[in-house]
Amino acid sequence: MIKKPSPPPVSFLFKHPAHIVATGFGSGLSPFAPGTAGTLFAWGTYWPLRALMDANMVFSVFLLVAFALGVWCCQITGRSLGVVDHGAIVWDEIVPFWTVLLLISASLTPMGWAWQLAAFLWFRFYDIVKPQPAKYFDTQVKNGFGVMMDDAVAAGYTVLTILLAQIVLAQVWK
Repeated sequence: MIKKPSPPPVSFLFKHPAHIVATGFGSGLSPFAPGTAGTLFAWGTYWPLRALMDANMVFSVFLLVAFALGVWCCQITGRSLGVVDHGAIVWDEIVPFWTVLLLISASLTPMGWAWQLAAFLWFRFYDIVKPQPAKYFDTQVKNGFGVMMDDAVAAGYTVLTILLAQIVLAQVWK
């Protein structure tokens, strides 16, 4: 059985600015399910960020910049930790989940919250299972880009799953 590396100490965050970002401002230091903690951080910060960047185009540009920044931060942090995709690195969950919430047109209604919860669960499922090509990026692309891309693929699968469910349920509810 392969032993998972333990989370780094909080002091690790302050050794390089990239570590703060890559660990999701410390959310990835959770000793239990750091990827889930990072995704919850993304969900919790999505709405305040959307309040600051209301226009979809502005938020989309922010996501592209956050993805590019993530490639660099994940590369630096993985190298420092000695594991390319260390569990404490959660920026790769955060940016793709923000993207999911944007693309499913999440809203602050009861139905909107239900779709967000479904998206959260599907995203975690696809992130853990890693269907192709996510598995390719996870196992073959051993750098910051690969770290970010496997979760971007999980986000794509999540969006497709949610949109398909919305289409099917819209037909059923007619």
